[in-house]
Amino acid sequence: MSGYGPFDGFTIAAIAVAVILSALVSLIGTSARKRTVALGEAKAEDLAEMTGIIDPKQLLAAFGPPDMGRVWRTVTLLDVRKARQPQGWLMSSDLVDYGCAGIAVLAFFVSHPLVYGALLFALCIQIGGWVVSTRLPK
Repeated sequence: MSGYGPFDGFTIAAIAVAVILSALVSLIGTSARKRTVALGEAKAEDLAEMTGIIDPKQLLAAFGPPDMGRVWRTVTLLDVRKARQPQGWLMSSDLVDYGCAGIAVLAFFVSHPLVYGALLFALCIQIGGWVVSTRLPK
């Protein structure tokens, strides 16, 4: 890792580690949310993060009303996938997180401007996912 342009090897390594850690945390959170949906215990927070639907009225339109405990028991992972919006891809897509982590690992072994550009793009995607998740209902 020799660096390129304004980035030295340490900066690239730090960015790569940050992307890998962010993707790992996102994958763990997504796995937990998938589990709650699969068990029929999905709450508004789970569905909002997995679909990117932030407005509670739109959640009701997409999945119908919850039961008295504010839980959607009949929603499946296929329903969530069908209702997913672009924000949902940023926050809880395994493919996006694996891709970002793969680019970060590649940056450790390949010293090329395109790889560094892809690493910066992966960093922006991870930051974007965290920024969008701050707008989720609590």
